[in-house]
Amino acid sequence: MAVYFLDSSALVKRYAQETGSAWVEILTDPQAGHHLYLACITAVEVVAAVARRQRGGALSAADAAAALADFADDLAHQYRQVDITSRLITQAIQLAAVLTVHVAREAQGLSRLTLVSADHELNAAAVAEGLLVDDPNIH
Repeated sequence: MAVYFLDSSALVKRYAQETGSAWVEILTDPQAGHHLYLACITAVEVVAAVARRQRGGALSAADAAAALADFADDLAHQYRQVDITSRLITQAIQLAAVLTVHVAREAQGLSRLTLVSADHELNAAAVAEGLLVDDPNIH
């Protein structure tokens, strides 16, 4: 058993057949016993993605309805949803911003940057992404 966090671009593959669907179906099969997490906003994004596929003709109305019914059942019984809090939004934005600068500098062959932050969770996430971190609280 493993633990996975799925974003909507991956999860929708369980409900609409496309490249990667077979793998996602195996990963999310309840018999596999994996713990599956998703951000609560993922529910809205998956519904919107299925609707887009229906409007675009990739899914019939009946298939879209069946996919959404399956998703609703899985959402109620299989997935663990993570609430989107203002703290999470702030951390995500800060991490995304520093990663953007880091990647741009790396691509140009420039010296590594250091994130300066007193937010322990943000610092841990940045370290996990391979960034240098300095916490002003330790100085």
